[in-house]
Amino acid sequence: MDAHPADTDKTLGPGPGSAPPPPSAMPRRGFLALATAALGTLIAAVLAVPGAAFILTPLRRKGSGGEFHSVTRLSQLEVGVPRSFAIVEERRDAWVRYPREPVGSVWVIRQQPGQKEQVIAFQSECPHLGCAINLRGDQTGFLCPCHTSAFTFEGQPTNHVPPRPMDRLEVELSSDEDPEVRVKYQRFRTATEEKIPLA
Repeated sequence: MDAHPADTDKTLGPGPGSAPPPPSAMPRRGFLALATAALGTLIAAVLAVPGAAFILTPLRRKGSGGEFHSVTRLSQLEVGVPRSFAIVEERRDAWVRYPREPVGSVWVIRQQPGQKEQVIAFQSECPHLGCAINLRGDQTGFLCPCHTSAFTFEGQPTNHVPPRPMDRLEVELSSDEDPEVRVKYQRFRTATEEKIPLA
């Protein structure tokens, strides 16, 4: 049985002179997708700036160059007798802040009256390989027990082991009647002739 002419027209679609199809919705959807992507990129960029700053801050942080620590009063020091004092600091490791704890120690010596400086101080780390410097058994100088680096009470080496003298630290006294002794604590690179501060 032959197909009816009207059925043939339905299968072939609109012919010449018929109305055009309605405009497609794709351009609008494409615009919305593009706008959403742009907005997402903007939000990501805004969030990335403080995030990057947080990550890079510890990398850009410079060493403080040492801080002054109050270790004792002048009246508590006996002239010519070295005393060791622990240095306590709040330690930071990249993004982590730790409670206050000992980070090292210093040797402090009160000088004879009439000297240019009333008090001198030394880093207790040996400039050879960083071991802790102690007093000699006979109390006549300093000695590092690791590799027998030896020093006078002026910090000068008395043998060939250390590459340089003991590392001298800056000292300041308060203006009190019994001055407070403050030492600027710093650490220095070991195994070098030059005194190079660590960051």
